[in-house]
Amino acid sequence: MQKRKLIIILIIFLFTSTIVYPNFLNKGIDFVNENLNTSFSKIGEVPFRLGLDLQGGVHLIYQADLTEIDSQDHDSAMRGLRDIIERRVDLFGIQEPIVQTQELDGRHRLIVELAGIKEPAEAIKMIGETPFLQFKSPRPQEEQELILSKIEEIQETENIQEVENWELALQNPYFVPTELTGQYLQDARVSFDQTTGRPHISLTFDSEGSDIFEEMTEKYINQPIAIYIDNEMISSPVVQEAISGGQAQITGDFSVEEARELARSLRAGALPVPIKLISQQSVGPTLGALSLEQSLRAGILGFLAIVIFIILYYKLAGSLAILAMIFYLALLLALIKIIPITLTLAGIGGIILSIGMAIDANVLIFSRMKEELKEGRDLNYSIEEGFRRSWPSIRDGNLTTLLVAMVLFWFGTSFIQGFALTLSFGIVISVFSAIFVTKTLLKALSKTKLNKFKRLWI
Repeated sequence: MQKRKLIIILIIFLFTSTIVYPNFLNKGIDFVNENLNTSFSKIGEVPFRLGLDLQGGVHLIYQADLTEIDSQDHDSAMRGLRDIIERRVDLFGIQEPIVQTQELDGRHRLIVELAGIKEPAEAIKMIGETPFLQFKSPRPQEEQELILSKIEEIQETENIQEVENWELALQNPYFVPTELTGQYLQDARVSFDQTTGRPHISLTFDSEGSDIFEEMTEKYINQPIAIYIDNEMISSPVVQEAISGGQAQITGDFSVEEARELARSLRAGALPVPIKLISQQSVGPTLGALSLEQSLRAGILGFLAIVIFIILYYKLAGSLAILAMIFYLALLLALIKIIPITLTLAGIGGIILSIGMAIDANVLIFSRMKEELKEGRDLNYSIEEGFRRSWPSIRDGNLTTLLVAMVLFWFGTSFIQGFALTLSFGIVISVFSAIFVTKTLLKALSKTKLNKFKRLWI
């Protein structure tokens, strides 16, 4: 049974080590291919995915304008905005963009983090050029007259705030916003009028957008529906009949190139709400590389300090714990690559903290083992008692930390989430390493002649 467990541990270790550091095995494959005239394929390397603070990039904050959207629809509009921005930056080949929405004092913001972008202007242009597409329906005649009279009244007074309900003058007197925005846009293509040959943009909406468009055209037959791009009216075609299937057209005085550019922009992602850049911050790759180097150095030095302490104090058992720790690190780093998890400075901090948690479990086990051995118990009994009596403390301590990490991940921002995620993975793997790997190694070694030399254990 112990041999089977050791084989499983060895297989897992070799597999994960190959994922983390394939160069060693690839050198062996090169050597075999050169000397035996074979053509074995080398193992592809999966790079770590580095976050903004390690790789460098751009951090942008946009203010979303939701004044023309009902308050009950704010959350769905922001989700649509987030999804479209993610889709747009994906088209530019940016790996692991972080796009989040945030509500602060009633203001809705969009936070965009793009790792690997060296020029802020490039990212700003990429996002800022995304057009805001909106369909507007005709305003009722009574409201038109009220707003037009309010505009005329304001123009005749010096202090507009003296005019009652002066805010009405800021509204569009002819059209009102509808639910149909670029959020529901599925496709945009350039087409040509068969009679005039002039270009126009054919739009296709998704199923939800198709239903909204059909309801609009049913309601406003023989009335215009205005199409706005970035709050500028492009076209206001008159509805002749109800239109099903989610098809619409944007017509105007376009050149062929202008129509193609507009279709490309809309296809990349028309925004459901207007956005305005209010903050930008760039992180240089040099600073990111320095942060990564310092973090790795701190992690290595901390690990070496642990190695020295645990071997000096716990001797042979401590040496086995270090082997289990190496297994733990290989498995954790392999999972970070495979999933993949974007590594940030906070994430590396979570890994280092989980190493401390893993050592803590071994310390509890070995301390109990030493007490049993000093009382004259044999090694096998001491190992079993060490694990049995230390398990409640290990379980409670790690479970508490795991629950805290889950809370941080659920409610925290991106950097806090990175810390919580790597810490959570590290805790789960560290418990597996301490309970399964360390115990298997101890039990295997206890069946050798080394179990007679108590000085090696206490």
